[in-house]
Amino acid sequence: MSKDPLREGRLGDGRPPEVWSYLSSREADRFIGDADILVDIAHLLMLGKQNIIGREAAEKIMTVLLDLHENGLPDSVFNEKFEDVHAGIEALVIEKTGIDTGGRLHMGRSRNDEVATCARVRLKTGMAEIMAGINKVRDVLIEKAGQNTESYMPGFTHLQHAQPTTLAHYMMNYEQVFTRDFERFGDAYLRLDLCPLGAAAFASTGYPIDREYTAELLGFSGVLENSMDCVAGRDVFIEVISVCSILMTTLSRMCEELILWSSSFVNFIELADEYCSTSSIMPQKKNPDCAEIMRGKAGSVLGALTASMTVVKGLPMSYNRDLQDLWPHLWRSVEDVKASLAIIAGMIDTATFNTERMNEEAGKGFSTATELADVMVREFGLPFRTAHGITGRAVRMKKIDIDTLEEAAVEMAGISLKKLGMTKEDVKRALGVAYSVNERSATGGPAPEAVMASIAGKTAALKEDAEWLADIKIQNEEANKRMIEAAEELRG
Repeated sequence: MSKDPLREGRLGDGRPPEVWSYLSSREADRFIGDADILVDIAHLLMLGKQNIIGREAAEKIMTVLLDLHENGLPDSVFNEKFEDVHAGIEALVIEKTGIDTGGRLHMGRSRNDEVATCARVRLKTGMAEIMAGINKVRDVLIEKAGQNTESYMPGFTHLQHAQPTTLAHYMMNYEQVFTRDFERFGDAYLRLDLCPLGAAAFASTGYPIDREYTAELLGFSGVLENSMDCVAGRDVFIEVISVCSILMTTLSRMCEELILWSSSFVNFIELADEYCSTSSIMPQKKNPDCAEIMRGKAGSVLGALTASMTVVKGLPMSYNRDLQDLWPHLWRSVEDVKASLAIIAGMIDTATFNTERMNEEAGKGFSTATELADVMVREFGLPFRTAHGITGRAVRMKKIDIDTLEEAAVEMAGISLKKLGMTKEDVKRALGVAYSVNERSATGGPAPEAVMASIAGKTAALKEDAEWLADIKIQNEEANKRMIEAAEELRG
């Protein structure tokens, strides 16, 4: 196996095995290995364009790089004998082409700007995959909402029956949250889409490099300017973990509800078998394991955010090796979010919602009492606080009918609801679940027409977001295609 080319000058090659293992980033590097080859190809094309490297040497190196691009990286480049995959790839290139040729690839750059660029290249793909996953969840939620605009259910505050709503209103609640998640990832993507390659160790390089050219080859929208920030800045990566944490927190809340709803106590939903497990001893069990695992992964991603901020918070400018420890937290967060989005989309799409049971619970716990108070205000002229007190007193008396309300009104306000014209039919109407929901037709409310208007608007927004995401994918694919074509032309 080739020696680490970085150590042959200043340092000896002898180290205890535990030191090699301790310093190696090989597991995290597996996420960026393919990106590293793309970055090498772009850098080599730039070196050739700028006449920093000769044509013959560039051809030989490009032959090796394209072979790695086409056939994948061998395990040898991830050996812990190399501190990272970058050194492993460079060692392989030198082994294949000789030091006089392969030793020229690293001109005009450092591992510092190289790894920062590799991470951005890889993360752009991961971010696009996450945003596509978010859109899939949004699509499922919109579809389910459209099917349940009149599926009544209880709404809760403090985990107690509060007011009736619909399953559609509930679904669109989460759709709106996931829309913000999409926007957050989109915003982070724009800050990520700048190329740090060419910053070298932190103070740029004396070679006549063309940073704009390598940025264009790699499909970046531009160059990240200050060379010190290029290699030492990690806020954009922490931002990605942060938006991952926010999304996972929402997923955890949703999973908590799915777990509760699937219990025998509530019985609002039955999750499909493929998203559940059973007990090794209790044959009747159907456990919502996917939802529970996702709830647990939310904690892991939140922990990754805390760990990453702690790694960076005490570091002076510019590069410090501590930053290496941020990568495992980043890649795990991205992978956990991607997997969780696919799971939650399938889990909701295949679930069976017990709408009869939901409807049965919708009016319990005096959940329509607010509408009754509103009727007293709108139709009989009472101040809201008076109507609120009368209705609350009736609830305290454990019964809401015209006689109980009349008694409460006399006791609390010295007025007669019956003399104001209120009848038992008015009370019955006001306490109806459908009436309560249908009256709430303001923008964003649970009334069917309000929800349908929301569905129409959100469907259009989802289409726009999907088109923007498709454009990003096309731009990156076309840039990659142009770069590989240029590389193949150089190889001849």
